[in-house]
This record gives sequence, structure tokens and C-alpha cells, in this order.
Amino acid sequence: MTKEASSPLLSVDDLSVAFRSGETVNTVVEGVSFHVDAGETVALVGESGSGKSVSALSVLQLLPYPAASHPSGSIRFDGEELLGANDKALQGVRGNDISMIFQEPMSSLNPLHTVERQVSEGLKLHQGLRDEAARERTIELLDRVGIKNAEERLRSYPHQLSGGQRQRVMIAMALANRPKLLIADEPTTALDVTVQAQILRLLVELQAELGMGMMFITHDLGIVRRLASRVYVMQGGKVVEEGKVSEVFSNPQHPYTQMLISTEPSGAPISTPEESASPTLPADDLNARPPVNRAALQRTGDHINAADGIDIAIRQGETLGIVGESGSGKTTLGLALLRLTDSKGAVRFDGADISGYGRKAMMPLRSDLQVVFQDPFGSLSPRMSVSDIIEEGLLIHQPNLSFDERDQAVVQALEEVGLDPETRFRYPHEFSGGQRQRISIARALVLKPRVILLDEPTSALDMSVQAQVVELLRDIQAKHNLAYLFISHDLKVVRALSHRILVMKDGKVVEAGDRDTIFDNPREDYTRELIAAAFDETMLTAAE
Repeated sequence: MTKEASSPLLSVDDLSVAFRSGETVNTVVEGVSFHVDAGETVALVGESGSGKSVSALSVLQLLPYPAASHPSGSIRFDGEELLGANDKALQGVRGNDISMIFQEPMSSLNPLHTVERQVSEGLKLHQGLRDEAARERTIELLDRVGIKNAEERLRSYPHQLSGGQRQRVMIAMALANRPKLLIADEPTTALDVTVQAQILRLLVELQAELGMGMMFITHDLGIVRRLASRVYVMQGGKVVEEGKVSEVFSNPQHPYTQMLISTEPSGAPISTPEESASPTLPADDLNARPPVNRAALQRTGDHINAADGIDIAIRQGETLGIVGESGSGKTTLGLALLRLTDSKGAVRFDGADISGYGRKAMMPLRSDLQVVFQDPFGSLSPRMSVSDIIEEGLLIHQPNLSFDERDQAVVQALEEVGLDPETRFRYPHEFSGGQRQRISIARALVLKPRVILLDEPTSALDMSVQAQVVELLRDIQAKHNLAYLFISHDLKVVRALSHRILVMKDGKVVEAGDRDTIFDNPREDYTRELIAAAFDETMLTAAE
């Protein structure tokens, strides 16, 4: 066997990465080794802060040098050393022999440049194509990655595309020069389950077509099972376990790997609402028409039907899961129920019709109707301490409380969500993502609400942290007999938490029923498609 045939396409040996801040040097990756062969998919998995993305960025040396450095290591691609290579050599490899797809396409694509300009840039740089040839190749690429009406999309800007379309554009850019290695860094995290399945299937097809190696970075073990042949598990900047996916997942050796596999969201809701209880928050023929902002002009344009003629009811102690793809209207429905966006139709709370209530009339009810948002960092003010954030609602709804009474309420809320009350004078940036979401839950709980709208509260969290938050929500619901409106595109989390489920598409409810009926015997093709995308591990075939 020749050396070329036996040598890995990419070989990373004893890689360390350190970051300097002033006089402080922090080593975030230590002695990491892995390899990728031509034509195979290798996964790097681990939670946030494990070092997987830093290791991947090191391959193309995309870290913020000179603050970043490599105390040790070797990175060989196609037999050539990349670590320490000069700029000219690296420019010849980046986007040409090795391409990368990033997690968030909206921040990775230039908002000021059209799709055509961004895809064709690499073609002109590496292949020397002129405008017309680059344009034809760009259309061909967009068509290949599943962009409909590819020629018409050439003049589009990133904000005019959906999340799935933006990610397809990123894939077209990455594959423009037929790379030998593709590095995909959490490329489907922000996507709906059906779009995620489409993107993964596309990557598998393109990999087979081009014969390229792929390094897939993710915290989603379900994707690893579907996609990869080998896996490296990272914790604290080190590889703690490696091997074939089938072997590692069936017989994990390291405690951290065992924890990752065992802590995927699972189980069923704890509390069981009384069937005879009257609905706390019913609505009939609810229609919500939120304005559409034309981003380029910042003007209010036409309206869309995001919630169209929906009947809904929820009882105390019950979780109603609302699922569907982006744009299905699930968030708008939740906001309309809580009178946080304009709507038509009857909405009742505690027997009173609140559909006509304005801001002033709704104010006394806000303590009973609370919200926990998707992004805990974006929904918490960075200028306020945790104590200030949690007690803000008390100042509005219970102004007669003394300072000591408010402080005690804050302490109790933090204890309920499993956080040390002594940390209440810190600021949001000093907490992890999971801790920030617990703070958001504490902010809602401190007012002792009856209904909480949970809008994608776990989508930004690692798998094990998702499981912890789901368990926390179950315990709190059972303790306080809370009603949850749980909005998500993650069907695994929905199944673990919900008693009943509404499936939405294009502003309408296409199917509704109890948890077991929806998941075990769905009637509608759309529901079956969502469930298959979330749970069917045979939808993709990983190379063995």
C-alpha cells in the first residue's frame, strides 16, 4: 500500500491552544490528537467549552493570533504541515482544499453583499474565473444545494433568506472549489428538525459525490449516530474517548461519555392535570396578524396570517406543547394568548374575556402570565445584577414589599431553580448558558404565576443542560401546579415535558392530541415528517 493511500487526509497530533490576556495565559486545548481519512466523517463532540470548535479553527489557523498560540502540536494536511505555515500557503488551502461551514450563517454571511458576490468570491480567487463563468458556476452550486429559483436568488441579501436557505448558501460557498476536507461546526443547531434533516442528507450526498473527508463538530449525539463513522469525545480541552460510533455509543468507557449519552432529554411529564378542571386559558377562533418588517427600509409592510382560526385551552398543572417549523406561527400564537401581540378572537383567563384588554387593563394580570424566552443572554440586561433582574417584577406588581421582603423572595426563587443565592449580586455574563436560563425561570417564578409561556427555552443549551432544565421545569410545575405553554421545534424535549401537543403549519393547527397519540400514531403526513426527522436514525447512512 502506498504512503498516500495509507496516510490520513488530516492528522492532528498533540495539539495545544492557549490564549493570552495581559499577563495571564489560559490553556483551553491540551494534547489533542485526531485524524480524518479521505471520504469518512469524523465527529468531535462535547459540551460548550470542551475545546472542539477551537481545535477545528486551529486547522485553518483562524484563531485570534497573536493572542492565541500553540504551545505544542502538529497539523498535517495531505502530508503538508499547516501549523506555522505562512499566509500564502494558508490562503491556498483555505476555502480551496479545506472549507468550513459555521454554526450561524446570518453572522457568517456578509449582510452587505449579495448571494452571487459571496459565493463567486472563492471561485474568482482560487480558480480565476471571470464574471460570466463565475455566475454560471454559482447558479449551478445554488441549484445543487437545493436553492429554488437559483438564478433569481443571486441578487438576494442574507436577510431575505430563511435560516435553511442561508445555510445552503454557506454550503455552496464551502463546496465551490470541491474541497478535499469539509469542517462543519454545528451547522444545523439553529435549524428546524426537518430542515436539519434535509441539510444533513445534502451533506451526505455531496460527500459521496466529491469523495471528501468531513469533520463534524456538534453537541447533538443524535446527529453523530446518523452521520459519523468515528467519534472523538472532548471534555475540558482534552479527548477523553475515541472510537467507532457504534462501539462508543453502545459501550461508553469514560464517565463523561456515559453522562452525555444518559442525559439526553427523556421521560414523561410528572404532574397529571385533573380532567374535570376548567381551562385556565382557553381561546376560540384566535387570529394573529403580526406586522412584517421590511428590514432594508425599516418600514412596516404587509401582514401575514401567523395564527389563523385556532381553538386552544390549557389547564393548571398541564403542559401544552406547540410544535412546528420556523414561520408556522407557534410563537405568535403564544404571544397572542398572553395578549403580547394584537389578535382577534376570544381569549379568556379565569373566566373573564381578556381579548379586548389593552396594556393598562392587562397590567394586573401580568404577574399571573409570565414568559421565559429562547436566548437567556439576550433577555437578561447585562447592566443589571441578578438580584435586580429578578426583583424588577416585584417592584412593579408588589410595590408595598420592603427591601428585605423583596430580597427574601429573590433568594427563594434562586433556591427553587437550583442556584446559590449568594451569587445574586453578580451579572449575567458571569454565568453559563444553563445558569442564565435558570435565572430567567427564577425571574418568572418570583411573581408566583399561574401560566408560563416557555418559548424555545432549551434550544441554545447543551444536551445535558437541556435535560437538567427539563427536569427542573417538571419539578417546579408539580410543586406549584403551573400551566406551561411550551413552544419548541425540538421534539425530544417536547415529548419529555408535554401532556398535550398542537402541531402547527402555516398558521394553522394541522393536528392536536395527547402526547402518546401524537408521537405513536400521528395522522398527518406533516406530523410524521417532523417525528421522523427528530427520531429516525436510519434517515442517513454513515460510512462504516
